[in-house]
Amino acid sequence: MPPDTPTREVFAQFGLGWEVTFYFLALLAILVFCWGIYGHVRKYRRGRPADRFDRLGWRILHAAQLVARNAPILRNDLYAGLGHLAIMWGFIVLFVGTAILTIDYDLVRPINPDWRFWKGEFYLWYSLALDLFGAVLLVGLVMMVIRRGFFKLPQLDYGRADANAQVYDRARYLWDDWLFLGLLFFATVTGFLIEGWRIAQHWPAYEQAWSPIGWMTATGLSWLGLTASGAGASFFYVWWVHAFLALGLVAYIPYSKAFHLVIDFANLVFHNEDVARRLVAPPVGARSVGYERLQDFTWKELLDLDACTRCGRCHAACPAQTSDMPFSPRDLILDLREYADAMTIRAPARLDRQRVKEDGRKVLLGTRLAALDGLRLAGGLIRSESLWSCSTCSACMDVCPVGVEHIPLIVQLRRALVERGEVDPRLQEALGYLGRYGNSFGQSERKRAVWTQGLGFRTKDARKEPVNWLWYLGEYACYHPALQGITRSLAHILHGAEVDYGILYEAERNSGNDVRRVGEEGLFELLRDKNTQTLEKVCFNSLFTTDPHVYNTLKNEYPGLNHDHHGVYHYTELLADLLASGRLRPARRLPYRVTYHDPCYLGRYNGVYDPPRAVLRALGVELKEMPRSRRTSLCCGGGGGRIWMQEIGEVHSRPSESRVREAADLPGVEMLVVACPKDYVMFTDALKTTGLEGRLAVKELTELVQEAMGLPERSEAHEQVQAQR
Repeated sequence: MPPDTPTREVFAQFGLGWEVTFYFLALLAILVFCWGIYGHVRKYRRGRPADRFDRLGWRILHAAQLVARNAPILRNDLYAGLGHLAIMWGFIVLFVGTAILTIDYDLVRPINPDWRFWKGEFYLWYSLALDLFGAVLLVGLVMMVIRRGFFKLPQLDYGRADANAQVYDRARYLWDDWLFLGLLFFATVTGFLIEGWRIAQHWPAYEQAWSPIGWMTATGLSWLGLTASGAGASFFYVWWVHAFLALGLVAYIPYSKAFHLVIDFANLVFHNEDVARRLVAPPVGARSVGYERLQDFTWKELLDLDACTRCGRCHAACPAQTSDMPFSPRDLILDLREYADAMTIRAPARLDRQRVKEDGRKVLLGTRLAALDGLRLAGGLIRSESLWSCSTCSACMDVCPVGVEHIPLIVQLRRALVERGEVDPRLQEALGYLGRYGNSFGQSERKRAVWTQGLGFRTKDARKEPVNWLWYLGEYACYHPALQGITRSLAHILHGAEVDYGILYEAERNSGNDVRRVGEEGLFELLRDKNTQTLEKVCFNSLFTTDPHVYNTLKNEYPGLNHDHHGVYHYTELLADLLASGRLRPARRLPYRVTYHDPCYLGRYNGVYDPPRAVLRALGVELKEMPRSRRTSLCCGGGGGRIWMQEIGEVHSRPSESRVREAADLPGVEMLVVACPKDYVMFTDALKTTGLEGRLAVKELTELVQEAMGLPERSEAHEQVQAQR
């Protein structure tokens, strides 16, 4: 090519021996990389099948747009999201640039040198793109170094929630984080240095515009005294420093945090967004209902373990952490990953053999936790109290940027505990009542409709006559003394709006949402089958419920109910529609400043955020949002069966207490409005334990609608019923 054609020699000033040496080291790095990948693939192949290949084209496109926009991180942490976006796109462009150079020099050149394209105008644009995106990569890396070194974020210290540092040493994770950042940072810096060294030898005029960072580097080096001859003499050494760093990074990837560069896109491709709200039943023919050993995991669940980037977002979002309960979703994933790696990738004999006692069982520890054969996963590797601390609120899954599916794993491990009978006594009592009476209160089925007494109008029996709306109340709305009056108020509101609805009376049973999430799959299936048989005999168009937990399981886990001709709704959706259509007209506007709590199973699980707020706006109240609202709403702590269990350990501040304090801290807010029976119970109790009864009131949304309609106070109606009883 003409001597003035813009390009550069790849191995300028190197002899054939050094070129061969580089290719040998590159091949060695690639082999080490491939061996590491093989170890991970071998681990995945041990997993059970999982049907995650449906709509594969859509899955790939969806994952690609998530990665391209970096949406999950940007939504929750703007600073980290921008830094990660800069690193990701900088790395991608530099990787593509390296691949282009490899194609031109190693594939095209040996075939026909005249076909080479890495020259002229193409080279100029190539050089400019790599310069700019290399700078972007450096900016992102510096942002992450500042964040990790100076922000002092609790999720980055790897402190455990359930054990002390003498047993679980995770200093290796910190070293790995810094080593990954360091390798990537210095590989990029030395890349600019060799560009500056190269330019400083000849100062090609076109490089000033098309390699601006390299030109500035060369200018800075010349100010420091680097001459053209000196640059030529030392270029060899700078080039090899960069080569060793780059090849070392390639070889290190499968064995470090950097592996997420390879695996996270695949994990997002095979992620199902509905896995928490629609749990999978145990496989037919399985040795146990829950997970007892590594072979019980699916390949996707093993992929999840590797995809975790240890970012700590799930740890920081978990309500158990705000209460100092012995659980962290990050600890769960890391413990299972270390166990899986020890049993599949590394032979236990090669680990540092330090033995300690834990709960009477010997545990093998190295730089990562391993476990001896025979150690139980649930109750052994993962402590029972940790598993029972989870409220299945799904905050961990919602904030995870790489699609790790924590909730199904927790439920699978709980199933193993339930099968062995290792259950909290109060939970065991509630499950017994549910099996016998169909409710956790241990009350007779005939008392389920006692709240209807004294209404002044007849509540239709949907078993005997067709109705437009079937009201599936849920047991708390029926049996809890503090909620029966609110249930009556909603009945009055619907009656006034001339809504054609009916109930199932004693035929209604617990829907099984929390039963399934505590791990009692057999009881869940029994409840679902009985409820389904009842519903099949009822003539109705649509179904609504008071309880978000009921709403979730009827909508997502009862086959066919939310399809065909039936729809499942929350009562706030019905009220919002009645107000919008004018069938429900407030008699006056309410002069309150309130805040609203998004229930986990209504909001995060099913995306119902706007209808409750639409109702509040229609009532005229002033709504002030809490710092954690909508998707980031803090769980009340009662989900996942926690409302049936005793406290675990010394609780610093219950999630419900943290939530009412958050509401009380809003200027001028006098009411915390809820739309979930369990929230009402949890928050009214929290007002007492926090001493906030005089400063804040907990109101169910129904109570405000009733007041705006000018209907009798629910407390008076409730007292009338109690007097009749």
